[in-house]
Amino acid sequence: MGAQFAGMCGMLAIAINEKRVLVTNYYNRADHDGCKGSSRGRWACYFLPETSQECRDRAFELMGAGEAWEMGIVTNKENYTSKAIWTGPIPRKWGNPWSNLQPTTEINGSLISSHRKMDRRWWRAQALRYFMRFQTTYTCNILNAARHAAFGREAAEMVLSAVEVDSPKDVTTVKSKSDIERYVWSSHEPWMPRPMLSVHVRMGDKACEMKVVGFEEYISLANRIRKRFPHLKNIWLSTEMQEVIDKTRSYPYWNFYYSNVARQKGNVTMAAYEASLGREASTNYPLANFLMATEADFFVGALGSTWCFLIDGMRNTGGKVMAGYLSVNKDRFW
Repeated sequence: MGAQFAGMCGMLAIAINEKRVLVTNYYNRADHDGCKGSSRGRWACYFLPETSQECRDRAFELMGAGEAWEMGIVTNKENYTSKAIWTGPIPRKWGNPWSNLQPTTEINGSLISSHRKMDRRWWRAQALRYFMRFQTTYTCNILNAARHAAFGREAAEMVLSAVEVDSPKDVTTVKSKSDIERYVWSSHEPWMPRPMLSVHVRMGDKACEMKVVGFEEYISLANRIRKRFPHLKNIWLSTEMQEVIDKTRSYPYWNFYYSNVARQKGNVTMAAYEASLGREASTNYPLANFLMATEADFFVGALGSTWCFLIDGMRNTGGKVMAGYLSVNKDRFW
């Protein structure tokens, strides 16, 4: 899934560089019964479409014209190599903003001030934020279910404790909302325990692409953050490995929150694991994990993983730059 997101960022770069409009067509992860009607098999099932309906209609009209293909007015993914999509030149319309970024990523105890892929890191952050700029009702419902399962009881207990401080008369009286409630307080984000630390643990078959370390090293970095911010005690833990969930019992001084889903056991490949969940679950639960992770206040992960790389990008475009990112390893291309 992370590879698909990165590929979409690459296609958007190509479109901008060639002065084209990017129009997505079939998105296989949205091809399930949860995505209804025209949104089935479309990115629009989860997020606002990447372009206007007018542009989409015109693009599909041109796709049916042989002359448009012959003249190069229309191209598709097959017109470009994997290298062009993954490592092609990024748009330079905005100059070189990555050259002026303050270092906020730490690996092995050192802030990373520069590396060979600074430009691509910056671009993917911008592109992914654009693709995910507005969530659909379907995506909001997925996130609401994830929040409810993880800390719904805690939220309910808080609400009930607040009701208890009211007088019996106040509790039984139905009041109309005040102006400040309607126009100011109504725009707040859904509640989660804060401050929250996002920890994404990637293991399993990822060893072929990056240095894999045990859960203990992730917790070691989490403990470092807590020493600086002692009020931090909540972790949103995302991982495919059941053994990681089992190990959380060894750290009772942390409050762990995670999605309730079957996880990998042993050396099962990611492909086999996702197949066992089915397309809908294998798309919705990691997407919820990803978006929940981006809402955290602090971040720990493995930047050798594309997934963590993208979480870090959302951190940089979501007002969390100065939260920093502590990684157990680095991207193999840096």
